[in-house]
Amino acid sequence: MADSSLRMAQAGEAVPFEIPGATGEFRIQILNEDGGKGVVTSIVHLPPGGVIPAHYHDAGAEMHYVLEGDLTDAGETLTVGAFLTHAQGVVHGPHESRGGAKVLTVQSWQSKDGDFNFRPAEQGATSGSPGGGSGTDGSGSSSGTSGATSGGGATTQEDAAKEREPKGYT
Repeated sequence: MADSSLRMAQAGEAVPFEIPGATGEFRIQILNEDGGKGVVTSIVHLPPGGVIPAHYHDAGAEMHYVLEGDLTDAGETLTVGAFLTHAQGVVHGPHESRGGAKVLTVQSWQSKDGDFNFRPAEQGATSGSPGGGSGTDGSGSSSGTSGATSGGGATTQEDAAKEREPKGYT
């Protein structure tokens, strides 16, 4: 298949990656970027004791698969083989790692001009909704996004799970 669109990932170097409000030195290893489809596949390296604050992405969904180490997501400790999905606009995290972790991440959106579409959740938010606060666009300036979703409308992990439940269609 000489004209196949399937490409193998090349070993890439994990480079420092700044995450607004995070503690610790995070690194990211880009495995594949498809600008046409808006998909990025990477390995996020969480340092021991690293914390990523609760946040959401209004540009699309993302998925995480724990490859190594431990990951705590919203207080639930996950180990190797755990798989998480986060719908567009749904607050998730905080993400933490006691001993460090490597997490395979697939995002259904593409960063542009340094905007990694990382929208911090309001301080103290416990409901899981974005809350209408402003996020940062990766440049430190206010994005003014409302956190509203499109295509489904789920704003919490619980709402997203309900939307995925079988509807009884035959």
